[in-house]
Amino acid sequence: MSRTQKLLFFVTAWLICLMPFLFWWNTWFGRKLADPQLTEYLHDMKKPRHIQQALVQIGERITHHDATAKQWYPDLVGLAADPVEEVRNTDAWVMGQDTSFPGFHETLVKMLADPSQTVRGNAALSLVRFGDATGRPQILALLQPAHIASPESGRIVDTDRPGTAIHQGGLIAKLEFGNKQIAEIRSPIPGRIRSVSGTGASIAAGAEIAVIDPANDQVWEALRALYLIGQPDDLVAIRLYERDLPDISNDVRRQAEETEQAIRKRSGS
Repeated sequence: MSRTQKLLFFVTAWLICLMPFLFWWNTWFGRKLADPQLTEYLHDMKKPRHIQQALVQIGERITHHDATAKQWYPDLVGLAADPVEEVRNTDAWVMGQDTSFPGFHETLVKMLADPSQTVRGNAALSLVRFGDATGRPQILALLQPAHIASPESGRIVDTDRPGTAIHQGGLIAKLEFGNKQIAEIRSPIPGRIRSVSGTGASIAAGAEIAVIDPANDQVWEALRALYLIGQPDDLVAIRLYERDLPDISNDVRRQAEETEQAIRKRSGS
């Protein structure tokens, strides 16, 4: 091997190692941002991931009782109307970390009407920290499976398998409609596919395409909140997670049992 070939081989190997590192460095939320950079990221409307990274680090400062976080509180209130769902979702979580700021409480109440189920749920969970049970219906909704309807009449041309774990926004199926147009059917919540129409199936507009069971983490958070604000009427939904099933983790099952006990004790039943 000539010297030039060795050099090219070395450079190529170095780039192969460098590219994953650069990708990780630019997407890892744990990389600490100085105040000026944090402000820059918080206002970077072209890169929602930058906004999320800034929000996560503001949330960490709040949990560590760092008073410098207060300078960005007006920005947090404004981001509740951001067009990107993931930003609003993270924002709702961060505002729940400081219950001393009235502006957060008012904003979270408004976010209970957000078009995203996940954002509504996160806002409701954060309101529990304020001692506000207004979002109880939204928290109960976090325990329910998502039923996904077809936006158009058409034919399923591709689909994932039942039992597959899926993240929020993950692709479940592709629907062909009209003049060979393709609609991507995505999950509104993280979880697992309970059922989905098979490839080749014809489906009418508004008909059910898939059912997604909520992820264990989502259920666990909802059960923790209902431990504090749940009512006897909620027990039917809670008991579903006390069952000994493979898809229900031991932590979730234990939390469901503890939540039922707390509700019974509160209601005197």
